Formats: sequence, C-alpha cells, structure tokens
Amino acid sequence: MRRQVRACLRLARMLAHIATGLGTVLLRFRGLSVEEQHARVQAWARQMLRHAGVELQVRGTPPAHGPVLLVANHISWLDIPVMHAARHCRFISKSDVKAWPVLGRLATAAGTLYIERASRRDALRVVQTMRESLERGEILGVFPEGTTSNGIALLPFHANLLQAAISADAPVQPVGLRFIDPRTGAPSQAASYVGDETLVGSLWRTLCADGLVAVVHYGLPQRADGRDRRTWADDLRGVVDGLRRG
Repeated sequence: MRRQVRACLRLARMLAHIATGLGTVLLRFRGLSVEEQHARVQAWARQMLRHAGVELQVRGTPPAHGPVLLVANHISWLDIPVMHAARHCRFISKSDVKAWPVLGRLATAAGTLYIERASRRDALRVVQTMRESLERGEILGVFPEGTTSNGIALLPFHANLLQAAISADAPVQPVGLRFIDPRTGAPSQAASYVGDETLVGSLWRTLCADGLVAVVHYGLPQRADGRDRRTWADDLRGVVDGLRRG
C-alpha cells in the first residue's frame, strides 16, 4: 500500500511539472536564446527524474559542444528525459510524437527532429537536415536500434542516419544506457517498455520502484575514418554494448 501511495504522489508531482514545462514553452521560450532554451530543457528533465524517484549517474565525459551525434541504446520511454538531463541534445524521433497532446509540444520545444520511418524519401530529408544541424555545430541524438529492446541484448543498429555524420565529417559519440536497482546494483526492468508492455504499465512500475538509478555512460567520440555507414554502425554497436555493461 505504501508503494502505491508513494507512486501516486510521484505521479502528481510529475503531472504538475509537465504542466509547468508547457507553461514555460508557451509563455517564455520565444524570449530565450537557444542556449538558454537548452539549459531550461536540461534543468526540467533533471527535475522530472527527481519527481519520478530516479537518480541520475553520468559516467564518462558528455560533449561540451557540437558538432557531435550521440548514438545510444534504447530501453524505455524514460531514455529521452534521462539523456536530456545528462546533456541536452536534439533527438530524431518518429513523426507520431509530434501529434501527442502536451508531450509532443514539449518534444518540439526541446528541438526534436521528426522522421516518417516508413518513407525512404523522408529519411533522406532527415539525413540532410541532420547534416545541416551538425554543420551548424549542434548536438544530435539517435537510437539506432529503431525501437526499444529488453535491456539485456542489443538489437542491430540501423545505419541510415549515420550518413549525416559522414557527410558532415562530424564525430559520433557512443552512449550506453542502463537502469539499475540501487540496493543490489543489479539491472532493473522497472522502466522497460518493450514488446506488448504498455506505456501506462511501464510508468506505474517506475513510480512504484523503491529506487531506480539511470546510468548514462559516455564513450569516446570517433569519426568514420573511411568506414562505410554499415561497418561503422556495427562497430558502434559493439562499443555501446560495452558501455551499457560497464
């Protein structure tokens, strides 16, 4: 019973925080510089994690500035606020997110770039947009698995979006994500969102957890160095696999 009461309190705080974030986006964002907007998003994400009862641990060195493409494994709906809390970046996300009530508005304000995954033409458009963003010195983030995995094994990495880094001659920084139980140090499935799991169920498990630690482990940036995007994607997958375990 105590867990359920605590979860309800966490949920209430999260909803109030989301409402505050939406108010900031609607009333104040236009008057802020890009750097100030990014700082607000990062601070908002950190507070969101605290409301959810999630502790953030950052390992390695986040990028101080762009251009850089962050490449991470994908476990949960929580991955994006976790990565924003560690270091703001512009995510590439499926176009459906843009139409989500409230959350879509917040995602757009955070600088999200949207892609129609079923459209090859749109993928080419997004790669071009990403290249231009990297050439402007921005920090982008992608989940090359294309969907969430169970946190135990990595799915194959899709290579298409890496073309933007190759075309812009920009570095890619691998990132390993994992969630652990702070009492045991063992991997936690509380925040998992895979297969037939529902977002509501995943959210409720997260809020009911006695504690949850989100670990963001940054590896060393690397360049293509003559590798084609498929070879580079395979190599990055190996590095990300090591980071999420270490």
